[in-house]
Amino acid sequence: MIRSIYFAPDKLLRLDLEAGSFAELAASRRGLLWVDFSEEPPQNCEPILQAFGFHPLAIDDALQETHSPKIDDWGDYIYLVLNYMHFNEAGSENWNTEVDEVDIFLGANLVVTHHDHPLDSIDTIYAICQRDPRYLNEGADHLLYKIMDSVVSEYTPIVERIDEAIDSIEDQVFDHPTPRTLQEIFALKRVLLSMRRILLPQREVLNKLARDDYRVIDRKDKIFFRDIYDHLVRLHDLNESMRDLVSGALDTYLSVINNRLNEVMKTLTVITTLFMPLTFVTGFFGMNFFAANPPYERWTSPVLFYGTLALMVTLPAFMYLWMRRRTWL
Repeated sequence: MIRSIYFAPDKLLRLDLEAGSFAELAASRRGLLWVDFSEEPPQNCEPILQAFGFHPLAIDDALQETHSPKIDDWGDYIYLVLNYMHFNEAGSENWNTEVDEVDIFLGANLVVTHHDHPLDSIDTIYAICQRDPRYLNEGADHLLYKIMDSVVSEYTPIVERIDEAIDSIEDQVFDHPTPRTLQEIFALKRVLLSMRRILLPQREVLNKLARDDYRVIDRKDKIFFRDIYDHLVRLHDLNESMRDLVSGALDTYLSVINNRLNEVMKTLTVITTLFMPLTFVTGFFGMNFFAANPPYERWTSPVLFYGTLALMVTLPAFMYLWMRRRTWL
């Protein structure tokens, strides 16, 4: 799907323009053009991006390759890559997440966004721009700020959901830990690690937008990108805190399981100790040393009886000394 908005002062807002008019409107510099490519095949996007005059390497990065968050300055425009995380509906209970990217070209009066999957944050900004054209009155760089701020805001529900899951897991660990609990802990660790991998480079991208000089970004708008940078810093701090909580929950789970195993071993040891004298008595008096029926007299002699009794006494003593020497006791 290719959708577009063109805003010019004192004129009606134009929506879903013909693709052939994009380059002319972008070159006129009398208004602001936003073109959004959503789930559009690369062969349909490439001619339009070439008409805007974007470098072939930048077009190839946007349509063919997958990158971590980055920013490239091409003079008259900049190319940005942002990552976002979303849950697969079929695997939401198992924390089945995917990380995708949104590619953005920013010119003096042009914003082009490209994403392979529907993105709620961009849909929200697009709907707001349709309702209120004044949203586009601040320029292309301010529209970029709104889009990036909306993309970063999508992390908040994910963080809240992870936080609730951690609380639930902590309750399970103490009440009734199961192998399912361990699976959830490791699933959360994977989600938090994936989030950390995209938050760190994305934070650096916003840091560059807030501090470096770019021809297509007004100095007065840098403070807005600094605000998004602060949001990413807080998200990264929350991510680190939740990773510590998950690691602590894992340690607690292992400790609780070991304690329960120790309790089970203690119970089994008590039962074994209670029945051990009975086993000894029944075994000792069941050896038939006092039977004198021929032809077994040679196996029931007093010498053999006392020899066996001595072996039964010395063998445990020998084992006790051997275990002491091995520092097992």
